[in-house]
Amino acid sequence: MRRRSRRPSRRQQQRDAQLLAYAAVAAVGITAMVVNWLLTHWWVLIALLVLAALAGVGWLYHRQQRAHWDAVRSQGLRYDLAQLDALHYTRFEDVIRELMQRDGCRDAQRVGGRGDLGADVKATDPYGRRWVIQCKHRRNGAQGSAVGTPDLQVLNGTARQVHGADVAVIVTNGRVTGPAVAFAKQQRLHVVDRQALAVWASGTRPLWELLRAVPPPRRPTSLS
Repeated sequence: MRRRSRRPSRRQQQRDAQLLAYAAVAAVGITAMVVNWLLTHWWVLIALLVLAALAGVGWLYHRQQRAHWDAVRSQGLRYDLAQLDALHYTRFEDVIRELMQRDGCRDAQRVGGRGDLGADVKATDPYGRRWVIQCKHRRNGAQGSAVGTPDLQVLNGTARQVHGADVAVIVTNGRVTGPAVAFAKQQRLHVVDRQALAVWASGTRPLWELLRAVPPPRRPTSLS
């Protein structure tokens, strides 16, 4: 035989109603306390609103950045090492400028030439950081002469003092000597050697994600 489900008694129904009423009163009381506390400590509410606004701006910025890199990949601006080795050194500087523009540095420009004082490419990244890049192209690639400490010393002497760099970089399709790498670390310079250049030119990530100890952003800017 099918058993009938027991219906709650009237006393049980009254207890449940009382519990609901107590919970409602408690919720109203807690809400009133929170509202009164926020009215007394109004600066906390403003701080929360500011934090929420910053979080929203950060989320929107990162979404725009992802959209930008999706567009970069669809455009297919990339080079392999064989292409880079075959370039004239002036065209190599143009390519470095193009790669910085691809990464979102809209003002990237090639300034190399006589009297460039160690700067071949200048650019401002989407985070407001000023980049000064010295290019060292080797016709024979890894078989060419290695970039040495004197090249880094020129960059170190002018990048920040003369060109106002936040990030000073030397880029080569060749090799870099051990002492030059050590000097770069000591002086907070960045070296993009043949291997790092291959990764950057392939279009997988922007340059600032490939380098260590890059200065923090100056400001977030739109990539749209």
